[in-house]
Amino acid sequence: MAIKATVCKASLQIADMERHYYRDHALTVARHPSETDERMMVRLLAFALHAHEYLEFGQGMTDEDEADLWRKDLTGAIELWVDVGLPDEKLIRKACGRAAQVVVYCYGGRTAEMWFAQNSAQFARLRNLAVINLPMEDTRALSGLAQRSMQLQCTIQDGQVWLSDGKASVQVGRVPLKLFADETSRGS
Repeated sequence: MAIKATVCKASLQIADMERHYYRDHALTVARHPSETDERMMVRLLAFALHAHEYLEFGQGMTDEDEADLWRKDLTGAIELWVDVGLPDEKLIRKACGRAAQVVVYCYGGRTAEMWFAQNSAQFARLRNLAVINLPMEDTRALSGLAQRSMQLQCTIQDGQVWLSDGKASVQVGRVPLKLFADETSRGS
């Protein structure tokens, strides 16, 4: 008999001063049997960073035609596709063809750096792709906040991201490895 997903409930309060987004979200997160607490918490962090009324969790871990998170417009067109971890380069290319913007949050320390180095030439051609590396010590600390029932607060201000459960607080760094093409041209 197959092991079923673990259902986790998260009450997530978001105060994003950069986007002027202040909302509470009651989320149900299905954690696949092979998914770690670290990966699940990175998915919750990605939700907080891109929170929107139409943002929802997908079946990205079990269905390569779906994102880990995605936002669709009212016609069903995919505006934002978010994957976490180290997805296959071919799947990222496919996502870039289907969505207006694709964001990958990679983590895992040296493994993530090697994954990006191996794929950076292919990624450079994808104008609607951003790749953000999350430091391993930060994502491991995030996994310490994982519970079956969570009360989380996320504060985003001046490039800083904090996630707290009332007892512990974790600051998560973000290292951009690749930005969207229009963002890199603005910086030049």
